[in-house]
Amino acid sequence: MAGSIDALFSTPSMSAAFSPEAHVRAMLAFEAALAQAEARAGIIPQEAASAIAASCRVELFDVATLYREAAVAGTPAIPLVRMLTERVEGEARKFVHWGATSQDAIDTALMLQMRAGLDLLIATMLDVCAACATLAEKHRHTLMAGRTLLQLALPITFGLKAARWLALATRQVHALQERREKGLAVQLGGAAGTLASLGEKGEKGLQVVELLAAELDLPVPDLPWHTERDRVAGIAATLGVVAGGMAKVASDIALLAQTEVGEVSEGAAPGKGGSSAMPQKHNPVDATSAIAAARLAIGVVPVVLSAMQQEHERAVGGWQAEWAAIPNLFCYTASAVEGVRGAVTGLQVDSARMKANLDLTGGLIMAESLTMALAPKVGRPEAYRIVQTISNQVTGSGKTLRQVALEDGQVSAVLSPEEIDAALDPARYLGSADAFIDRALAAYQRVKSS
Repeated sequence: MAGSIDALFSTPSMSAAFSPEAHVRAMLAFEAALAQAEARAGIIPQEAASAIAASCRVELFDVATLYREAAVAGTPAIPLVRMLTERVEGEARKFVHWGATSQDAIDTALMLQMRAGLDLLIATMLDVCAACATLAEKHRHTLMAGRTLLQLALPITFGLKAARWLALATRQVHALQERREKGLAVQLGGAAGTLASLGEKGEKGLQVVELLAAELDLPVPDLPWHTERDRVAGIAATLGVVAGGMAKVASDIALLAQTEVGEVSEGAAPGKGGSSAMPQKHNPVDATSAIAAARLAIGVVPVVLSAMQQEHERAVGGWQAEWAAIPNLFCYTASAVEGVRGAVTGLQVDSARMKANLDLTGGLIMAESLTMALAPKVGRPEAYRIVQTISNQVTGSGKTLRQVALEDGQVSAVLSPEEIDAALDPARYLGSADAFIDRALAAYQRVKSS
């Protein structure tokens, strides 16, 4: 992705993890581990395994040439095995790729790359969590307007909003960790998933799979999974959800940063967020990047899911589509997570503007609170009717809800001025916000220490 527009929708570390060089390195790791496993199982000589492993170094290979040949061969494993065989000297060369098929090398390489990619995503997601946890605790009592359907609804705290971001991010960390633990598996099945090439009775084949998995620190599957792609699809779907979660956080930040709202802004940096035409602009760059990258990531997921339809023992087209889709999905998701990390880490919070926006409607944001204060006296339906009537009087009159409530005979008949003031105090109508913040922080600590 380096040097192209796609580089804007990745991170350097994730691009490196899914670069052509990384792919070849991972396939070579498979070939070296396969040889060592087969030597330990007594299938090939140890001298041959050592010679093969010594040649499995990516710097010994012309990666660009390998991929040019792959376009003709239909798979990068074929030129890789040929090049590797040419590098191994003597009798050892006849044991290169012994008993394996191209898909074994490519699928296992994919698993190694996905493991590295998951580790990168988990690490950055934990940074997102840490920043959100700081915001949640720091702004536990910072009043702001909660919004539904983009309209002022009820008072909340910015700490609660940040806690919801935190809870969302924490769940994604847990999901990524679970996929890393349970969603990966080594691949070794031979040409049609029987491992017939490693012995008629099958014992040697099963032993090699166990040893290969141990060499690469990957789980052992019950069966080869050449055309059963639920593992790959499950990880892809999880990344789509992660990207969607990041889009939600980034969208909140972008909306709060609107000029008319002005409650938050991204941290300033030289050259960041400007406009080519308007000198005054301070645009939400990180949030914008996260939203764009998330849309790209989510768009790739259906490609991987549709690729689950694979024919018989080896696929024609579906498997090959993963080769482009999976690297792109990891890169786009990494970009979405990184964008949110940048946005929340340097987020500037304007608590005075938040407080001012609470008063935009003359206190109408507290209409539900007043309704609930009246309800025990007159019943909820009647309380709702009364407050709806006086709310209509507030709109366009220049008066506040407090003024109209104090003047209304039905309200003053059952509520004292002190009770009216209490019902119209945003700080006293936050419900379980504090407890929810505590829950989000506790869940984060559990994931952080796991």
